[in-house]
This record gives sequence, structure tokens and C-alpha cells, in this order.
Amino acid sequence: MKYLFRICVLLLFFTSCGTNKRVIDANAIAEKMSARKVARKHVAANFDKKTLAAKVKVKFDNGKTKESVSVTMRIVKDEVIWLKVTKFITILKVKITPTSVQYYSPFFKNYYDGDFSSLEELLGFEINFEQLQNVLLGQSIQNVKKQKQQLEIKDNAFVLSPKVQSDLFKIFYSVSPSHFKLEKQQIVNPIKQQQLDISYSNYKIIEAEIFPTNITIKAQQKKKYTHIDATFKSVKLNTKVNTSFRIPANYKRLNL
Repeated sequence: MKYLFRICVLLLFFTSCGTNKRVIDANAIAEKMSARKVARKHVAANFDKKTLAAKVKVKFDNGKTKESVSVTMRIVKDEVIWLKVTKFITILKVKITPTSVQYYSPFFKNYYDGDFSSLEELLGFEINFEQLQNVLLGQSIQNVKKQKQQLEIKDNAFVLSPKVQSDLFKIFYSVSPSHFKLEKQQIVNPIKQQQLDISYSNYKIIEAEIFPTNITIKAQQKKKYTHIDATFKSVKLNTKVNTSFRIPANYKRLNL
């Protein structure tokens, strides 16, 4: 069941929206601009709806296991991220709040109830709810306005990176000149030999928000790798969403 949870975690660590909320200029050119201005435009493009409900098709491959599952995703911004994973039947439900990470499997009859340490161990660096939500909604994992950034133009994208990188990991953000949402996030942990690449593509305008319909996630750690392709089949914003979650009493607790 752990790999199914990882699909959800990596999927969470990897989705997006757009900056000019009603326009995608496919012919936009990344012209000379200050790092501060690019960072400001990216932050201004932040998702401003209260809820999100989506249907996602996810393909997973880690070299040992290949799976294709359907994921129902519901978000109440700043409050909860809720997922249901199905393959003919429901095999996993996940609920993440600012203070907890929970999931249970009706198929395996077990559950996990803990904090973000499980996600931190999986991803290789510290992560909190706000950061997870930011990435899910197409924003940088760290607020690019709170750190001084340096800028490089590469492959017609603005590449931001902190002027002072962390000793534990290095982060790079590729920002689209079309809408100032992310084209890619790259997080490298040289100490643990880990690298996470999250690519966003095929943006669409949905209720005045620019949202991607495809996400590709590649996570590598020494000789291990995980490859995920996520295709959004439907997205609804500002609708009433049900995020009820109750772990059955007779399920076995997992200690990860």
C-alpha cells in the first residue's frame, strides 16, 4: 500500500495554475526582466479560489511496479487536502491538514495517522501543509518574494533560484513567460543523492484560473526512481466539496 500513498504524496507535491488569469500567450518570449519582478508576478498569480475538486488519471512506475489508478482530489484552501484512490474499487483514502497526515486502505484494512515526518522522509526534505498546497496549486514550494533570487533565462523560461541556497538542498523554479506559472520545479539533495523534478504542461483556463492538465513527476534516489504521469480529466472550482474522513475502528495501525 505504501507505493499508492507515494503516488498521492508525489501527486500533491506537483500541480499548478497561472498568472494572467484570463490569458495564455503561447507566443510569449522570456525577455530581460529583474528577478524581483519575475518573483512578484509569480506570487501575484497565486490560486485565489476557496475550493478545488478534480478527477485525475495517474500512471505510476518505480521499476518494480507499474500501476494506473484514478484519483479524486478535493481541496479546501488552507484547511484540507483530501484524496481517494480507486482501481475498480476504493483502495486508499488520504486526508492532510496543517497539523496531520492520515490515510487508510479499505482494501488492506490498515491505516496511518501521524505528522509530516512521513512526507519529509519520503521527499528528502522538510515540508509543511502550506508548502504542499502551494505546489499543488502551481506555486513555488518556497515564497520567492521572501528570499533574494537570482535569474537566468533558459529555454524561453525564467529560471529563479535563491541567491543563498540551503546546505541540505538546492531549488530551481522555471517560470513561464506566458502566464508566470511554473513550468518546472527541481529540488536536489546532494547529500542524500536525491532529485525531484516536477514538470507542468498543457495549461487551460478554468473559471478564470490557469490550470495544467498534465503533470510529470520524476523522483530519483541513488539506484531508485519513481515516475508519475498525472492527467486531469476534470477540474471544478469554488464548489461545495465533501472532505469527510473516518478511519474504521477495526483497521490495523501502520508505523512508518
